[in-house]
Amino acid sequence: MYYVYVLRSVRDHGFYIGYPSNLRRRFRQHSEGNSLATSHRGPWKLIYYEAYLEQADAPGREKYFKSGAGRRFLRSQLKNYLRKHPSKEAA
Repeated sequence: MYYVYVLRSVRDHGFYIGYPSNLRRRFRQHSEGNSLATSHRGPWKLIYYEAYLEQADAPGREKYFKSGAGRRFLRSQLKNYLRKHPSKEAA
């Protein structure tokens, strides 16, 4: 399986989007500060993921999520979560 996932920083409420083949291991790396891209912004919460059978499908979805339309889609999908857990700026 291949995954596209969205993490939310507890510290600054920013998002991180990625795609691994082993979601549990990758999330553990983020949580333990073993990822250069996210170590300074943790702790992290996994707030969304999608699973794919074919590796070729995951990078395209990740790229979409990082686009303006993809971010709007995620905010729409996660509207209830984001309403219950607003960022500091929106509070």
